[in-house]
Amino acid sequence: MTSSIAASLGIGSGLDINALVTNLANAAKQPKADLIARRDTANKAKVSALGQVSSGMDSFASALSSLIAGGSLFAQPSVSDPSLFSASAIPGARLSGLSASVEVRQLAQAQVLQSDPVVRTDPVGQGVLTISVGGTDHEVTIDAANDNLDGLAKAINDENAGVTASVVTDSSGARLVVKGKSGEDNAFTLSVPMGTTSGLERFASDAMTVAQEAKDAIVRLDGVQVQRATNSFSDLIPGVQIDLKSARPGTIVSVGLTRPTAAISQAVQDFVGAYNELLTVIGGATKAGTDGTAGALRGDLGVTALARQLARLPTTILSSTGDGVHTLAEIGVRTNRDGTLTLDPTRLASVLAADPDGVEALFNPTQYTSSPFLTVKSPIGRVTPGTYNLTDIVAAAGATPASGKVGGIAMNAAGSNLIAPRSSAAAGLIIGVGGNVASATVTIDPGLGGALQAIRDGLRASGGAFATSRKRLGDEAARISRDSDDLSRRSDKYYDQLLTSFTAMDRQVSAFKATQSYLEQQVKLWTNDKS
Repeated sequence: MTSSIAASLGIGSGLDINALVTNLANAAKQPKADLIARRDTANKAKVSALGQVSSGMDSFASALSSLIAGGSLFAQPSVSDPSLFSASAIPGARLSGLSASVEVRQLAQAQVLQSDPVVRTDPVGQGVLTISVGGTDHEVTIDAANDNLDGLAKAINDENAGVTASVVTDSSGARLVVKGKSGEDNAFTLSVPMGTTSGLERFASDAMTVAQEAKDAIVRLDGVQVQRATNSFSDLIPGVQIDLKSARPGTIVSVGLTRPTAAISQAVQDFVGAYNELLTVIGGATKAGTDGTAGALRGDLGVTALARQLARLPTTILSSTGDGVHTLAEIGVRTNRDGTLTLDPTRLASVLAADPDGVEALFNPTQYTSSPFLTVKSPIGRVTPGTYNLTDIVAAAGATPASGKVGGIAMNAAGSNLIAPRSSAAAGLIIGVGGNVASATVTIDPGLGGALQAIRDGLRASGGAFATSRKRLGDEAARISRDSDDLSRRSDKYYDQLLTSFTAMDRQVSAFKATQSYLEQQVKLWTNDKS
């Protein structure tokens, strides 16, 4: 803005031109500034309300996901003597009618060899030490750079031959300890070329002490004896992870099923309460208030989409198993006229008693195949819920990996596993193949947690309703900022124009006054007016 001492003082006109111009400029600017301020306040209110709704959805989904992840909503195996082994349900598995007897006859263990004591820093001998595991030889070379006990242990570990070496020191000296993986097939030998006299021969198998032999775990399931290379396995009882703790031949342990009926009943009630709380948050952001004002997000497409999808939850198919229950509505979750939910506890108790598996499946995401030769190995939540067709499944044979198709698209092979390519609808699906199968199906059920997650992810995805709303509000904030800057520039320009005009006027008035004074003096002279 330009200024003028004369204008400030109002020398010519006697007016406070600076104050006059400022007031006129502000009078022109203020209505537009007020409008921009109202737009800014409204937009910030929408951003805040959208954040509250989004946070409410997050809390709702996360609380349910945590509850499901904790395992309290699906049946768990029970073990009559947990000192011998523990049993737990594999995520995604469906356990029904579980009844088995297990006898733990022997635990799996790894082979361990230890050398005689030596001085840790003394040379161990240079040459080649061969590690043989599972018919494969691995050569470890000891030279001047690593000719000591620690160098030998490091060289063995660097070979990654399936054994690990360490140096153990006690009062008698230092020993090389070499340990393999558990299981009979993982037994190993250490050897040196015949005639080696460098000292390295002290670390061949026949010169070391067998501290522990390689053994398989031996278990009898319902009287049938089986062996496993480790003490943890999940292929003995379908859907059950077993972790052996100790062996006690002759002791029979019963494996049954514990159902979380009380936990599921409470979870349904908690779900109804949390759903209604979220609905209250959405209502506060979208519905007109008692004073006639509309909620900040009234008419917002993102929140409208969320409300619409939540309203469908009670009737959404969460489980596709058999002829049992498939929706929350079937277990007594009812929708009221105002959109809130209520629970019929009598109906829930009745369905829980008649079909506990079906009710449990509504909450827990599950995945299963129609063929006993196929196993779903994908982590829970990795694959989009649905039913997928598998065809031409051929099991691995020797060096030839498994092969097969999903939805007519060839799957990628990884030994005995098949992986759905990213281009297929089943992206993320991993199938373990135990035999040839002409055709089969894989079913991925979302459960309630998966359904909520799908709603949240869909709204937030690129191009989703929430993402679109956030972008629209962000664009509006940018426009408001630009409009505010433009208004300031226009107001400054208008101020300068007014100041220029009023300054010119002041000069004219000053000139007129000077002329007036001169004329008055002349008139007095002409009229001999001596007053």
